[in-house]
Amino acid sequence: MLRMESKTGWWLITHPDHARLAGDFAAAWGNRQFRRPEPRARVLKGISRHDDGWASRDAHPTVTREGKPSAFSTELVGKYSAFEEIDLEEYLAVRDSAVRIIAEDDPYAGLLISMHTYSLLNDHADRSTIAPDQLSLLDDFLAQQKALQQSLAEKIRSDVRFTQEQTGEAAVLDRFRLLQATENLSLLTCVDYRRPAHLLHPLPLRGGGYTRVEVRAVAQRHFALDPYPFSEPSLSFRFPARHVEGSVFASAAELQSRYNAAPVEMLSVTVSAS
Repeated sequence: MLRMESKTGWWLITHPDHARLAGDFAAAWGNRQFRRPEPRARVLKGISRHDDGWASRDAHPTVTREGKPSAFSTELVGKYSAFEEIDLEEYLAVRDSAVRIIAEDDPYAGLLISMHTYSLLNDHADRSTIAPDQLSLLDDFLAQQKALQQSLAEKIRSDVRFTQEQTGEAAVLDRFRLLQATENLSLLTCVDYRRPAHLLHPLPLRGGGYTRVEVRAVAQRHFALDPYPFSEPSLSFRFPARHVEGSVFASAAELQSRYNAAPVEMLSVTVSAS
């Protein structure tokens, strides 16, 4: 779950809906300066469905020790911590499921999701928030993801439907970086992040070379990007959320009741060149 604070409570967005928004960003990616992703359908699938494994978990929101919805929030942007508040074995099982349910059907999309998962837990995870006796669980999981990535890469290289350029290591890395970029823009949206940010990795340009995209909030859920990577100079995207009243909750059961009673509403985000 992702959470966005309001004057009277919280907007809650599920991981799969956050991923669909990232996929919408990716579908609009590309202009005279930035390359469109190819193979298009496989890359968009990997981006828009990278959190499918979270659907069941997000249907049952929990609360933190302070009574807030347990969810990704603005203070966690740029971090990957708070492992002391989760069951690590269960969490890793969800992450593994999110990869494998896509990889079984689409190895290319699955490879991108596994790379994203590995990056989160290897490059960005705060290991100090994981109990020492559980670190082996994380390390075993990372080793399994690396082995899975090798297997998936071999499958796509032997698939005649892909060009050699599309399956090369550099090309796959570029598509992974696009997943990271659009996923991060979706995270910034779903927590209404207001401080300067960027889209994590240098991203490929049509004429060769790479550049980092800076992100600046100009209004509520309105971001200016520089350089601007999308097909139109200003675009708006919609995504579903539920609003729950109250800043803290006595129990997960109380939050669950309010969440179930809240209607699904559509929020919007705008991206523009200035």
